[in-house]
Amino acid sequence: MGIAVVKLVIVNPNYIPMDFRGGGGSSGGDHHDGGSDSHRRRKRYHRHTAHQIQSLEAMFKECQHPDEKTRNQLSRELNLNPRQIKFWFQNRRTQMKAQHERSDNCVLRSENDKIRCENIAMRQALENTICPSCGTTSISDDPYFDEQKLRIENAHLKEELDRISGIASKYIGRPIQQLPPLQPIHVSSLDLSMSSNNNHNFGGTSLGLDLIHGNNSSGLMTNLPLNVPTAGISDIDKSLMADVAANAMDELIRLLQGNEPPLWTKPDAVGRETLDLESYERLFRGSYGRLKNPNVRIEASRDSGVVIMSGLALVGMFMDSNKWMELFPTIVSRARTIEVISSGMMGSHSGTLQLMYEELQVLSALVPTRQVYFLRFCQQIDQGTWAIVDVSYDVPHQESPFSSAHKLPSGCLIQDMPNGYSKVTWVEHWEIEDKAPIHHLYRELIQSGLAFGAERWLSTLQRICERFACSMVSGNSTRDLGGVIPSAEGKRSMIGLAQRMVNIFCSCINPCNGQQWTTISGQAEYEVRAALHKSTDLGQPNGVILSAAATVWLPIAPQIVFNFFRDERNRPQWDVMSNQNPVQEIAHIANGSHPGNCISVLRGFNSSQSNTLILQESCMDSSGSTVVYCPVDLQAVNIAMSGEDTSYIPILPSGFTISPDGRDAGGGGGDAAASTSNGPSSAAATGSLMTVVFQILVSNLPNARMTPESVTTVNNLIGNTVRQIKAALNVCSDDGRV
Repeated sequence: MGIAVVKLVIVNPNYIPMDFRGGGGSSGGDHHDGGSDSHRRRKRYHRHTAHQIQSLEAMFKECQHPDEKTRNQLSRELNLNPRQIKFWFQNRRTQMKAQHERSDNCVLRSENDKIRCENIAMRQALENTICPSCGTTSISDDPYFDEQKLRIENAHLKEELDRISGIASKYIGRPIQQLPPLQPIHVSSLDLSMSSNNNHNFGGTSLGLDLIHGNNSSGLMTNLPLNVPTAGISDIDKSLMADVAANAMDELIRLLQGNEPPLWTKPDAVGRETLDLESYERLFRGSYGRLKNPNVRIEASRDSGVVIMSGLALVGMFMDSNKWMELFPTIVSRARTIEVISSGMMGSHSGTLQLMYEELQVLSALVPTRQVYFLRFCQQIDQGTWAIVDVSYDVPHQESPFSSAHKLPSGCLIQDMPNGYSKVTWVEHWEIEDKAPIHHLYRELIQSGLAFGAERWLSTLQRICERFACSMVSGNSTRDLGGVIPSAEGKRSMIGLAQRMVNIFCSCINPCNGQQWTTISGQAEYEVRAALHKSTDLGQPNGVILSAAATVWLPIAPQIVFNFFRDERNRPQWDVMSNQNPVQEIAHIANGSHPGNCISVLRGFNSSQSNTLILQESCMDSSGSTVVYCPVDLQAVNIAMSGEDTSYIPILPSGFTISPDGRDAGGGGGDAAASTSNGPSSAAATGSLMTVVFQILVSNLPNARMTPESVTTVNNLIGNTVRQIKAALNVCSDDGRV
């Protein structure tokens, strides 16, 4: 890799040839004939006065390209010719450009040297690689022979399996039953033809993404391990962790229960509570010593509500990292318990202290995850009352390049109520130092504290607990379609399959397998980001999966956008793969108090794929909503409705996320629908942030990468989807087209 060195000529703007001098200068040179060679070779230069230079520099800071009127005014004020003014600005711009290019050249040279050193170090490390099994250093340079070796080994294993199965069948008196073969996902064969009123019609082109197979797997990222300490924690560190957790618990209880001095303020009658930072600093002065950093942004909020789950059950799920992710799939993209410092009392979680790691997300590819190592401490305050506190704990690791997140004492107070209910009071308190600019679409939502605030955590918890409660009800709801799902086991199996679909959808937006989003197109309205990853998980199709996402601002309230997507009658208006065919809801399961929180099984009319149904789940709370769907084989749906195990059914979901844009709703969302603005350009503009996510199985081979043809296909898919949604919602684009 090399860097081109630019040769620059520096022009001093304060030297002007005498030919362009104005006022008191000799103008006789203008009347000399063209034969005067000595005059051409020797031009006299004039240096401006300090006052002239100061005035010109002041004007240059305001405007680098003055118009003729401004130049004439300067010439009168400074007693200079207008052409002198013109050439001075030209020379000054050239000088500034040269300085910038010289600075950029130095930066690029430094980066080049750094990359060259890293390249040399990597080559040396690869040359000295030793296999941990056999101790050899030989590395195969040709993957063809490795693949053939695996194929031969696979054939031997299959023969061994058949031989053992034959022997076992003789003893049990019947053939060995094997798992049924996984049905392929019918995604890549769906039609992309558009409606006749669109400008871009693909004439029924199938969704075939051309891929290049080979050694280059730059589009694939392997599963990366967590960068956490693997060695045991010393007794001294455990004692320090216990002290930090105890102090954090004391602070959290004061934040949850007390309000003297007034720590919490509520901007309006109905809304979340925010922390008064001056009162907090006076009350907890010197506790953490971080409020003085001018680059740190504070997020602090409190909210409370009733949850349909007992307090003891909530505590058990909060202290289990896997169940913690199941409770908050839209917020927690990754969680892990690194080590249990203290296991607490027998038969109770009171006194349990854990060192944990988690990544928090906003459901958009434009917002990086918030990574934090923290201590989680549970304590039973009274009979039927528990407090759980989270507080950051510094662990040596590689920090995120986007932001540095530090969690001050946060958590919840859980109080048992009659009939299996609980009252939960939630506090979120963060210190954030943004290392990279926040994307302009999400700037208001994140900086207002709504993206990771207490209201979002509590509303999500209430919705998920309602979902759990609906799955435990044996009978059908008044909103369920009767007679389709024959038993309570079938209902729970369908709910479990839909929950797995939602979890896969949320994990693909901010994946935990090391893959990175790549911007493949940027437009004035939105930018499309894509990523390739290899899937080997049970319950997902094996092969290379392409994920593509784009976020667009809509001048419509989130509730209206959500109602549009969840209504199956509107599906032909936005589903570019349905060929405008209507769909019918053949099964409906309510999984919450909100009418939009439901699971549906849809069947398309006049569809060429009569054996393929659509499984869809829509859910909404005060923090936002999602509509997730995926094609499912008819046989797989029958298996789920009969109550059998659905963990091996391969699903590949796509869908939409809708969230408020973070601005004050004020005038309501209905009037905003008439706006023709394409982005939140004014303080009065409010609306929704809609993220479109597609997942496509593009290859069954492990080594593949995106090609220009596949990029074009994805861009067309997302572009036409966004256009049809805007047309259906009567939203105009920048160019005035509906």
